[in-house]
Amino acid sequence: MRAILFEAPRKIRLLDDVPTPEPKEGEVLVQCTHIALCGTNMGPYLGDGRWGQIEWPPPPGWLGHENIGRVVESRSPEWQPGMLVLAHPDDYNGFAEYIISKPEGLARLPDDPPDVGALVVAQPLATVLRALVRTGPVIRQRCAVVGQGPMGLIFTHLLGRMGASQVIGIDKVAWRLEWSRRFGATDVVDASRVDAVEAVKELTDGHMVDFCVEAVGHPDALITAAHLPRRQGRLYVFGVPHHDMQEFPWFHTVANETEILTSMGPECMEYFQNAVDMIVQGRTDLTAMVTPRLPWERAAEAFEMYANPAQAKDSLKLTLVL
Repeated sequence: MRAILFEAPRKIRLLDDVPTPEPKEGEVLVQCTHIALCGTNMGPYLGDGRWGQIEWPPPPGWLGHENIGRVVESRSPEWQPGMLVLAHPDDYNGFAEYIISKPEGLARLPDDPPDVGALVVAQPLATVLRALVRTGPVIRQRCAVVGQGPMGLIFTHLLGRMGASQVIGIDKVAWRLEWSRRFGATDVVDASRVDAVEAVKELTDGHMVDFCVEAVGHPDALITAAHLPRRQGRLYVFGVPHHDMQEFPWFHTVANETEILTSMGPECMEYFQNAVDMIVQGRTDLTAMVTPRLPWERAAEAFEMYANPAQAKDSLKLTLVL
């Protein structure tokens, strides 16, 4: 089968002779048609921070986890061959033509959707739904989202739908702010041109925000986000950090009595079907961000585009088509 091998930081190779995995009892084998890239792939791809300490090369297919395909072999009675599914690879080796999934990592898709590839956005949507379960109400509250890549845009979109009175989208990549407004931001801040903290202070008449999401994972973004909540406001650290140890404004955060929440883990799979249903039933529309879609043979180009968003306008939820 075909798979991607991370040979070294910023160096991938396409393989076509990797053994196809065999499902065990309770598992299914999925032949993938679409595989989306995720921001969590960038730390390993760049060899950044803690990811620079891994042993190279990892297994073929490593760290892909946003897959769509059809069940081709099943040892689980409720999942039959031919079913179109959103699938989470059980071993996280999802940059591959065939993956093994367990029932808890699957969601049923319509048999013949008008745009199969667009449904890959259901996976990141599920992770945000799981995160928002823990946030508490945001109705009539001021909110900010630091980072307007795919994850930040989903937060921006849903916070507005949940009744937030203000949603401020913040990013250093100017073209992303156009998308931020498109997905519901009431205000945007270009952090490459202005001090984001001062900008938020001005936009909120000095009140700052009740709830702030950090959706980047880099130290500078986290430091910015930590200064945005009002006293006793909430900070959601959603971006996956690249370092185990990094600078953080602890004195300000403690003195401000900021409530900190985090979210990362396989529990998001519990929300896969919810996310799929929301999109298929038209209750939310995030599918426009599934762009661009590149053939499998252009995988190296896709990773470089994701790593350099300022030079790749309108590259959001990059997806490989097999």
